[in-house]
Amino acid sequence: MNKPLDEALSVEVAQRVKSKPKTQFQNAYRAALATQGAVYVQGFLAFAGKPYKPIEHGWIELENSIVDPTLPYLNKNAQEIWYFPAQTLTVKELKAIIEESKEDYPEDDPLPIYGDPPYEYYGNVMLGDKSYQEAYQAAEAKCRELNQKNADTN
Repeated sequence: MNKPLDEALSVEVAQRVKSKPKTQFQNAYRAALATQGAVYVQGFLAFAGKPYKPIEHGWIELENSIVDPTLPYLNKNAQEIWYFPAQTLTVKELKAIIEESKEDYPEDDPLPIYGDPPYEYYGNVMLGDKSYQEAYQAAEAKCRELNQKNADTN
């Protein structure tokens, strides 16, 4: 069961962390650090229309809701977006991974985080473990369903 998206809190958190377009993982990271009880989540979004396939995305979750600090930049109605989580990290885990990544690979952006190899294939990319592949496939099926409904109503 997907948690509901808290649209009002998403907008509030986006303003609080000064989120920016096309930086969904950094927005989610800053939101996780700034929001009591939050966990950082990476996965995929599904919605009708272009690009007609899942979008890799980051957000945070609270006990009973999804908070997306990039929501103001998605140009979609909140009821038209479906979230498919692939990986969830506590703030403590997230900080430790970011710190280690900055030490080991200082020239690379530490986000998004893909976990440990071996990686599985999904889409046209080889990143993430089996949970990523499963989330991608579920989001891909939802995209097909949503875009088929739109084709049927036109």
